[in-house]
This record gives sequence, C-alpha cells and structure tokens, in this order.
Amino acid sequence: MPTNSIKRQYRKVKYVLYRETLIDTKEHILTFIGAFLGIGLIGFIHSDYLTMHDTVFLIGSFGASSVLIYGIVNSPLAQPRNLIGGHLVCALVGVTVHKLIPGEVWLSSALAVSLSIVLMQITKTLHPPGGATALIANIGSEKIKALGYMYVLSPVLSGVLILFVVALLVNNISKSRSYPARWF
Repeated sequence: MPTNSIKRQYRKVKYVLYRETLIDTKEHILTFIGAFLGIGLIGFIHSDYLTMHDTVFLIGSFGASSVLIYGIVNSPLAQPRNLIGGHLVCALVGVTVHKLIPGEVWLSSALAVSLSIVLMQITKTLHPPGGATALIANIGSEKIKALGYMYVLSPVLSGVLILFVVALLVNNISKSRSYPARWF
C-alpha cells in the first residue's frame, strides 16, 4: 500500500473515532430529562396515589425502554409501534403462560420470553425490553402475579403510555431530534 493511501486511511479512522467520541451536551441533557421525567412520573404516580390501593405501577423493563426512546430516538426498536405493541404483546404472553404453567418458574419464564420474541417478530413490534415484561409476569412479586391480565393494563399499558407521551414532548424540543421517526 502506498504511503499516501495509508495516511488517507489513518485520517479517515481518526475522523471516525473523533466523531464517535464527541460529547453532545444538549443531547445528553435531553436524554436525562426524558428518562428522569418518564420514570419519575410513573414512580411519583405510584408512590403518591396508587400505593394506597396496593397497585404496582413501575416495572424494570421500563428502564430499558427509556434507554431506547430517550437515548436512541431514531432506532426502529424505539418507535411507537414497537414500544407500545411490544410491551402489550409480551405482557399478554407473559400472563397467559404464567396462568397455564404456574408452578414451574423455569419453564414458564423460558416459554414466555421465547414466545414473546417470536410474536413480536411476527407482529413487527420487536422491542427488547418487552422480553423483560414477559419475564416479570412470571418471576415478579406475588402482587404482580396476582394482577393476572390487569398486569397488561396497569402497570404495562399505563406506564408505556406515560413514557411515550414524555418522549413525544422531550424528544421534539430540539431540532436535532424528531420522535417518532415513524408511527407504524
């Protein structure tokens, strides 16, 4: 390889590394605000209102959804169809499998997650945190398991809708962000 070609390749690599390691303070602030407001709002509603009714409102898979919808806003996996549809499909599968196989946690967990992935692929609603939503329906607290199909409506649907509304508001503040990239 000629020396000029090596130098040109070196400059390209250096430029790519430079671009990939740039810190965009505005983007990081918007990501923080979105995730804080989304999770904070769900938690606030849960702690101040719903605890007196002994209702679960905040589940772990919402943290992973926040990474996608506030941190990687243009990802196909972060779009509304995937966010909402993926969680709903997985919640339905998780609860159904738990009802069919209540005594074998290892089997119900494995079946719920694997069926959820396939159904998300079929329905084109693939959202990785959805796998955790299905798993939580099987390994969650007794309070979560006792919800049965109400788990699909609250905490899953209600929580996902809060995350989504916050994503619409926060991700469209800046001209450098636009959410959703596509609706369906």
